[in-house]
Amino acid sequence: MSRLLIVHHTASPTLQELFESVRQGATTDEIEGVDVVTRAALHATAVDLFEADGVILGTPANLGYMSGALKHFFDTVYYPRLEETRRLPYGLYVHGNNDTTGAIRAVESITTGLGWQPAHPPVTVTGAPGKDDLAACWELGATLAATISPG
Repeated sequence: MSRLLIVHHTASPTLQELFESVRQGATTDEIEGVDVVTRAALHATAVDLFEADGVILGTPANLGYMSGALKHFFDTVYYPRLEETRRLPYGLYVHGNNDTTGAIRAVESITTGLGWQPAHPPVTVTGAPGKDDLAACWELGATLAATISPG
């Protein structure tokens, strides 16, 4: 069985909505053979990452950057898992009140250094999420799960 790790910093009701949509997509009955594990960014470990066949990252855009919690995750896993996670498929969702550009750029810079491969374009949501935003998050979860599914 493959393992999909969702590392998230869910600091608001809006981010909770996005996270739930991602998780629902990742756990859809249409995709088999994937165990979905969720970890808050401050509690995700290098072992969690090592055991993952794919990862989805979720963060608010805080002052033009990813959350400190997601940065902490990267700080704790970067060197311990640098070689073991090359070519790891990943996805990203980001919520901001008015701009997500800096947060996306920061995450993409780190994931490029890790050698991870984007399996889906970043999902960006500004302001209150609409129906299309939640559908995009669902699609992100389903795409990553399908990417690593053994079937």
